[in-house]
Amino acid sequence: MHAHRFGRTLVLFAALPVLGALGGCAGSFLEPAGPVSGAERTIFLDALVIMLAIVVPVILATLGVAWWFRASNSRARYRPDWTYSGRVELVIWSIPALVIFFLGGMAWISAHDLDPARPLVSNARPLEIDVVSLDWKWLFIYPQQRIASVNRLVVPAGIPLRFRLTSATVWNVFWIPRLGSMLYCMYGMVGTLNLQAGHPGTYLGQSAMISGDGFATMHFDTDALTPAQFDRWISATRASGPVLDQRAYGMLLRPSSSVSPYSYRAVAPDLFQDIVLQKLPPGSGTPAPNE
Repeated sequence: MHAHRFGRTLVLFAALPVLGALGGCAGSFLEPAGPVSGAERTIFLDALVIMLAIVVPVILATLGVAWWFRASNSRARYRPDWTYSGRVELVIWSIPALVIFFLGGMAWISAHDLDPARPLVSNARPLEIDVVSLDWKWLFIYPQQRIASVNRLVVPAGIPLRFRLTSATVWNVFWIPRLGSMLYCMYGMVGTLNLQAGHPGTYLGQSAMISGDGFATMHFDTDALTPAQFDRWISATRASGPVLDQRAYGMLLRPSSSVSPYSYRAVAPDLFQDIVLQKLPPGSGTPAPNE
């Protein structure tokens, strides 16, 4: 236990320059707000500790060799005919091999544990949200509540979230750094992503792939509310706003950027399924099927 704590302390001191530089990035995964992002930060720090097993000794050995074999050190033995040492070779190759072994094992296990499609362990029923990537805005459909919003994602804190993601235009990437994994949004396909906000707050969501002229403003706020506040938001949204039918969706397909958030009080049945099955026309960034 003491050795583990000492190792963690050592890596924190060694990583201070890197962590200091990353600390200026707002919404970093180094400030997790959910179980998925918390697990990802642990993996990152553990991988850093393992890699320092090579980095730190190499730095110290380089400084030691440079100091010992300085020109003024008469005790250093000069051996121009030396070519091979089995012990040196064993040390040089065994340490990197062990590092690769540990990193590979950790990556294998974590890749299965943090599979985006794997449901989170919880006693609560997950909230289903359908996500559509547009030019250059995000559409969030709540199929259970039959409402939708643009450029604003509202979720209850402490409740698992099950996202189904697609794109009505070009390839894109959905990402909320403080909640966890990103996932691709592809035209005519559906991806599944499970996340959870551990506590109330506002977290930046963004596009993580350059997708055209409006990419720079293709971001949104994720408002994690208490369950009671979320229920009030649902009721308020149902009481006002337009209806998201095929005509309204056609207007959403028009490219636009810096779109202020707004909501729809009702959604046409099977709208998300019709988008995925290409029963509705694509955005301007994606050619029609017959093209």
